[in-house]
Amino acid sequence: MNILRSLLFYAGYFLAMILSGIFLLPLAPLLPLRSRYRLLNLYNHVVIAWFRITCGVRYDFHGQENVPEGACVILSNHQCEWETIYLQLIKPPVCTVLKQELLNFPIFGWGLRLLKPIALDRSKPARAMKQVLIQGKERLDEGLSVLIFPEGTRVPTGERRRYNKSGTVIACRAGVPVLPVAHNAGERWPGRHWVKNPGRLTLEIGPPIETEGRTAEEVLVDVEAWIEGRLAEISEVPRPASEPAKETVNS
Repeated sequence: MNILRSLLFYAGYFLAMILSGIFLLPLAPLLPLRSRYRLLNLYNHVVIAWFRITCGVRYDFHGQENVPEGACVILSNHQCEWETIYLQLIKPPVCTVLKQELLNFPIFGWGLRLLKPIALDRSKPARAMKQVLIQGKERLDEGLSVLIFPEGTRVPTGERRRYNKSGTVIACRAGVPVLPVAHNAGERWPGRHWVKNPGRLTLEIGPPIETEGRTAEEVLVDVEAWIEGRLAEISEVPRPASEPAKETVNS
């Protein structure tokens, strides 16, 4: 049954992508940035709803009231593709820090290019770190929020990676709050397998963590503690022991 559900999901997933490429992408460059986000995010809304309908997933979302009015840095754990789609919707327009290879995918990558992402070359970590710090600050100054996955890459459920501080650094430099997010999406949408799993998908948005008068390291400790604390509560797969934070770049 899960295989049949997953096949049906991907049929709609790719159909939505093709239709977006035909009807939405040609219009997007003609619109101002905020309107462009609203238009292209129609695809995100469709995928999120279609996943729920076809794969037997029950959404349990909490904390939308915690999203601040102004720009912020969104820091979330990273397990699969689902959160990269959904987190675009909680506070648009949002600029995502991602690996530059994603921009080369037909239709999907073309749409990403229109949303002012921060695209990194992971083979050059020092340059990537500098790029995140400079462009992240620029995006925040423009009024865009910035989405960063502090683990740096997708992490399978039941595993853990050290958090990096690039997101808290730009938040402290720009004087904006950090918005922590925790979810168990990888249990429903496995990052390394195409078959989806029915069940409850929980996502929690935490209270904004202020950065004024604090170091990036101090803020990161609070971010990691909140995310990992919530994951311990909502995850069906047990969480491993903690690891100290290190300075790397998101991808």
